[in-house]
Amino acid sequence: MEPLFSTGILVSMSSSDNGTNPTLRLQGVGKWFGSLHVLDDIDIDVKTQEILTVLGPSGCGKTTLLRIVNGLILCERGEVSFKGELVDGPRPEMAMVFQNFGLFPWKRLDQNIGYALKIQGKEKGEIDRLVSHYTELVGLGGFEANYPAQLSGGMQQRAGLARALAAQPDVLLMDEPFGALDALTRETLQEELLRINEAEPKAMIFITHSIDEALLLGDRVLVMTPRPGRIRFQFETGFGRGRDLEELRGGKRFQALRHYLWEALRNPDEEPEPIPELIAE
Repeated sequence: MEPLFSTGILVSMSSSDNGTNPTLRLQGVGKWFGSLHVLDDIDIDVKTQEILTVLGPSGCGKTTLLRIVNGLILCERGEVSFKGELVDGPRPEMAMVFQNFGLFPWKRLDQNIGYALKIQGKEKGEIDRLVSHYTELVGLGGFEANYPAQLSGGMQQRAGLARALAAQPDVLLMDEPFGALDALTRETLQEELLRINEAEPKAMIFITHSIDEALLLGDRVLVMTPRPGRIRFQFETGFGRGRDLEELRGGKRFQALRHYLWEALRNPDEEPEPIPELIAE
């Protein structure tokens, strides 16, 4: 029997891991807000089409990290590069989905989804085509004329996702996008996100406070320390694409990794134990 996983699953990802250059690279990133040290010495490579999920205690700088990646704010130390080019401001190849839906209440659904495209100066025909495609992709076909107040929380979050996808980014940055939703809607959107990413693969950094969500969605899970946020450890989940989330939840590998992360997060000042070996049934 092959082990489900072993201590060897703990990894330090770099471009040499698969012989290819990463889509996104953070090197020695540090950030301060005045005297407050928020992030320290962050090194991350994100490969093309990889889903990286990030866990860490509140206040450790996860959202700040995403804003630095997106070029919304700059770091005082280190650098961020996208396909070898320095990120020194917002780039059209990256799109962000926030925890709050961020929809304009006075605009219809189709206008909200197409807003960024209009700002980019795309022609109306192209905007209409992209809005129609991504509205259908996220399951909101038929609601184009509705205003945000006429949509449920889950539908509003789908709209926020469609707006980001319509920009056709290479990198999708997601800041706890499902955190405010009820459990059933959250699980549904987790499945939908993976379905959408199968249809149109892209690199993704997904911030979450949920251990289950980090494991279910991530190809790799990264855990941060309390502030100043540093990379405490990371590992590949090994679940592969086309994963069945319900089947994963009941599996030995998922349960053991969940317990491992739970203990690590409960004891942030302790060195994490090696990941134990499990033998397949």
